[in-house]
Amino acid sequence: MCPISYYTMMRKAKDPKYIRLEIVRTAKEKGIKPTARLFGTTPKTVRKWLARWIPGTLQGLEEKSRAPGNPARRISEKQREQVIKLKKQLPSWGAERIKRDFQLFLSEKAIRKIWSQQGLLRRKRRKHRTKRDLRELKAAWKLFQQTDADTKDLIDIPEFWLAIQQLGLPKVQYTAREVVSGLQFLGYAQERSLTLMNLFAERIITHLKDCGVKLQDCIWQTDNGSENIGSWNARKDSILTKTVQAAGMVHNTIPPSAHTWQSDVETVHGLIEDEFYEIERFTGRINFLAKASAYNLWFNVARKNSNKGYKTPWEIIRERDPSISPRVAILPPVFLDQLFEKKLNGDIQRGYDVIPVPYPHRGRILRWFIR
Repeated sequence: MCPISYYTMMRKAKDPKYIRLEIVRTAKEKGIKPTARLFGTTPKTVRKWLARWIPGTLQGLEEKSRAPGNPARRISEKQREQVIKLKKQLPSWGAERIKRDFQLFLSEKAIRKIWSQQGLLRRKRRKHRTKRDLRELKAAWKLFQQTDADTKDLIDIPEFWLAIQQLGLPKVQYTAREVVSGLQFLGYAQERSLTLMNLFAERIITHLKDCGVKLQDCIWQTDNGSENIGSWNARKDSILTKTVQAAGMVHNTIPPSAHTWQSDVETVHGLIEDEFYEIERFTGRINFLAKASAYNLWFNVARKNSNKGYKTPWEIIRERDPSISPRVAILPPVFLDQLFEKKLNGDIQRGYDVIPVPYPHRGRILRWFIR
């Protein structure tokens, strides 16, 4: 009797046709039942390969597809067109995410197969340096224990560069991200500067306090760029450091070249490039700010993060501290240089100059996540 079952041999074999050929030859020599015992299978299986085999060849010994010839749930042309259209609109999104966010009934494997047939699959651009995975450690931190802040150049995004030149759109994005929940805040300007970074931090800190967030001994982390520390040989703390300390927080700067320390904010820089700048088209500065506001609102209250248990930033905040106001997730981005001019002229009417989101879906999204 064969010590290895027929199923195991077939699964491990590089080319099962040769094993089936031996079964056929043995069956012709010794009979069907002795062959079944010898190869650890059933007489029915031996008869099947005897009937299919074409003598003198390997034909008939291939595995036939078990898929139904006329399946009841065949992929319709409408489903195929929808999957292709979504991939063209969102080229950086994977099958799992598109299936989940658009509630598709197709399997991930079927979606990828359709994309492959259409030549829509592409290798995602990866950074040269691998980011250190500290998810479990960071998940154990208290809420708002650390906020990472950084800037992103927008002029090196090919799809966005022309809009910058023609419409005068901002060249620099200011980003702050709370590490535990992933809550994101955005600001825009034409340049990097310590003054604008300080205004950006001041606006966010005021907003968080107004929403009931306790910031005592929390960390505001940045790199060592001049927009964060001022001159490298300054004898006193920068204005940003003083603003952060005045709020009871600690301004922490990362070691030189330790870019992985800012992995949380660097991650969203990659995401917003794929999900926003490469996809959206703009008609002017007001239209840009409206769409940026809608994207940031969606990111904070509707976009589920697979690395955080498929939860949105707002869901994590609500679970960890229900006392925090839902307004914490809806601070819209602003043009920081314009905000600075308003501040100089005394035109700011509210503490952090909250500009409403001029976008048609804003009310529906807010009602959805506040409930």
